[in-house]
Parts: sequence; structure tokens; C-alpha cells
Amino acid sequence: MLTSPVLPTPDQVRHSLRTVVDPEVGINIVDLGLIYDIKVSAEMIAIDLTMTSPACPMSDLVLADAGSELARAFPDGPPVHIALVWNPPWEPAMMSDKARDTLGW
Repeated sequence: MLTSPVLPTPDQVRHSLRTVVDPEVGINIVDLGLIYDIKVSAEMIAIDLTMTSPACPMSDLVLADAGSELARAFPDGPPVHIALVWNPPWEPAMMSDKARDTLGW
């Protein structure tokens, strides 16, 4: 008997991504405002993610960490697709209050 993938909610995906930390600043990618969109369907978990700068030297690591975390958190879920997007450009106003407080902004 075939079973359907267990579908997490977008909030569950966002919660899981809070464990992924940008190694340059030590703050999770959700509070940094790097997650632009989360869509969950039976076909895939689709994430639109950005970096603080197109020149970010840690983008490959952050993308790999996010993919690994979602595969770990939702092993019975659909495949994960993470798109690196640049529009709109990231700006500090996208950070959570907690992230700004941590950085002293």
C-alpha cells in the first residue's frame, strides 16, 4: 500500500529553519529575514531564501544546512526545493526585533 507524504505546515517548516544559523552573524535565517516564502504541497516543500548580500561567501553552506535540516525534520515529507532569490534585495529592516536586539541595532 502506498502512503502519502506527511505534509508539514509552513509554520512547522519555518520553525525547523530556525535551527539554521548564518555562520557570519550567529543568528538563525528566519530571524534574519532570509526566508521570503514557504509553500508546501504533496509534490514538494518549496522555499524562497535570500542572503544578506549576493557576495555572501556562506551561501552554499546556508543552503546545504537548510536542506539538511528540512530532510531531518520531515523525513516522510515531500522533496525539498530551495531557491536562492534576490528580489526584493535583503535589508536590515527584514530582521526580527530579536535579531536586531542581538546585533545591538
